[in-house]
Amino acid sequence: MTQTTDERINHDENATAAIASTDDRMIGNTSGATAAITALAGDTAVRDAAAAGARLIALWPLADAMQLDNDAKYAENLQVRATHMIARVTTGLDVTVPDAEFVYEGADEIPGRPQEIVDALLAANDAYDTMADHAAALAGAVGVAAAGAGVAGAADVADSTAEAAAEAAAEDGAATEAADAIVAAGYDALCDTADAMGAGWTDDVADAIHAALAAAVPAVLSTLAIDGADSAETAALTRRFAAALGICDALLTAVEHTAGNDADDVNGIAAAGLPVLLFVNELRETLGVPRICLDEDDYRTLLAARATARAAATNPTFTATARIIAPLAAAEWARHYEDVLWDPEEAKKRAKEEDERKNKEALAAKFAHVKDDPTKPAVEL
Repeated sequence: MTQTTDERINHDENATAAIASTDDRMIGNTSGATAAITALAGDTAVRDAAAAGARLIALWPLADAMQLDNDAKYAENLQVRATHMIARVTTGLDVTVPDAEFVYEGADEIPGRPQEIVDALLAANDAYDTMADHAAALAGAVGVAAAGAGVAGAADVADSTAEAAAEAAAEDGAATEAADAIVAAGYDALCDTADAMGAGWTDDVADAIHAALAAAVPAVLSTLAIDGADSAETAALTRRFAAALGICDALLTAVEHTAGNDADDVNGIAAAGLPVLLFVNELRETLGVPRICLDEDDYRTLLAARATARAAATNPTFTATARIIAPLAAAEWARHYEDVLWDPEEAKKRAKEEDERKNKEALAAKFAHVKDDPTKPAVEL
């Protein structure tokens, strides 16, 4: 079982070096990380995804009962999809969506299906719920940080007056406390979720995760200082989405450097990285960015792209992560938008119209070879 924040006095200093990213954002350098986030926010795919996210967010607050029900169903389906993916990765077996649905609805065994699949789905749901249990603490920490981010660093330490220097020092101290609170909440959420899932995190993995959070969170605070956590403008959402991608990159880097039997243990690293996906989704929610969902192929494609990037210093993992995630996020947010607005009566009407159109086209094709006979008298119908 991994350590909690209270059990850890000092994280392993070597962990910070172990997870040093090969990209140019320089983990541990807040200004470098912030610059990388800003640069990524200018990427076309990231901006397009944020536009889809802003369109989705613009639907809120939902006032229509049907839309509220649709959104609740979307959330339930999202958990089924996420736990389905997790179980496929952890078992390597052919876990089906119906399997995931049965377990989500409360089944602890499925006739004719391997119990290993059911147990994996139960663990995945436990992990999903565990992360949700930490949502309030994480949101509280981010909320406090967002409230103070607008003034943090406003005073210039280089100012000639002692008063300005003292004010700046106080603000820096407040920013450090805010960052520490997010790191503590995030670390506990990640470790508890990894335990619930049976992800096999060693203390080395946990130390690396803590170091990664501590290094990456200040850049998120810098992003919040620009926009806050509740702006629905596309430009603001783009920056927060990019900041969440930065956290995702840092945490996956920590896992990739410390989990598995070796660097080539693809399955071990994939399983160990699953709590990161759940955490980053929860973090997105607290940052006012909609959740996303990866299937198994998406996740393995992401890890493969990151592995390729690590082998080529000119293609940083941060960029590789964004290139995979951004279009998936855009598609997910478009799906969520359509799901919320889905009208069963309108859907029936459109389905009927589509059936009629196809029937007419089929009938026309069937008699296309029949020529009109101009000698036959017209028949009134």
